[in-house]
Amino acid sequence: MNKPIRPPINAQQVADRAGVSRSAVSRTFTEGASVSESTRAKVLRAAADLGYHVNHLARGLTSQQSGIVCLLIGEIATPYQSALLDVVTRRLQAMGKVVMVLNTAGQAEATEAALRQTLNYRADATVVVSGSPSSSLVKTCVANGQRVILINRDDLLDGTQQILVDSSGAAAEALMMLRRAGCERIAVVSSTAGTPSIVAREVSFSVAAAKAGVDVQLCRFGPTGYATGAETARQLFASAARPDGVFCVTDLLALGFMDAARKEFGRRVPDDLCVIGFDDIPQAGWAAYELTTFRQPLDIMADHIATILESGCLVEGPINLPAQTVWRRSVRP
Repeated sequence: MNKPIRPPINAQQVADRAGVSRSAVSRTFTEGASVSESTRAKVLRAAADLGYHVNHLARGLTSQQSGIVCLLIGEIATPYQSALLDVVTRRLQAMGKVVMVLNTAGQAEATEAALRQTLNYRADATVVVSGSPSSSLVKTCVANGQRVILINRDDLLDGTQQILVDSSGAAAEALMMLRRAGCERIAVVSSTAGTPSIVAREVSFSVAAAKAGVDVQLCRFGPTGYATGAETARQLFASAARPDGVFCVTDLLALGFMDAARKEFGRRVPDDLCVIGFDDIPQAGWAAYELTTFRQPLDIMADHIATILESGCLVEGPINLPAQTVWRRSVRP
């Protein structure tokens, strides 16, 4: 027969065991509250004996500060987003925040439902890594007193803080690298995802190419991933449009493109084909790829998130961060 689950120890039980009032227990576990050392010692000893833990969620609801920070993330399995999740969660936990990760799986409906959950739990803030939530839903979170931090999302919404990694500078540099390497037939390998960061990289590269008088081919053959990169290589090299230089808007696309180009069409990187990615995921540095790419400053992004939460204030305008160029061997010097 299953045993019933024992209810949690409450503050009154601690007070009874310690021989003090219920308010004395509350003051003991409230930072800065006045309580004598002898009372504190008795309460802490009783709490340890009973296995008591303060219900911070209930206390937070009373004070309108739950200590919860929600992370909305759409593609946790991808190397870039898993790395960002790792850095940000460790930083927030070090601040004493309770991190609630909501996996939106890239679907707009899932994202909106997840964002509403942050309101139900009275989260202090929501960090939107996925590009899916509608502007109206983000505005609802702001109206309910949440701080909303948008990562790599370029729409200007009152009451939100944007943290953007510079796409225009990186795209212009990528074009310069390919032209300096002698590439004449240049393609942009993108996806059908249509997220703000993906679109920004596409547009920035195309604008830089137009200013330089260079024609580029934009390719979108599927979702943002390794398989789409490989399929893009098959489509291009099986046709007359065979590029000798490629800018991929993510590293995963670049790795798939490189593998298919080399193994199925005999292209040598960088002798026959120069490839540049974006994100600097761990696999980009593997000996099989040695991909030249642009690194997103994850630690700095996490620091800005922490600063916003600690100060309780939003910085005027977006926070723009440069992408760091990472030279490897997939582009001719």
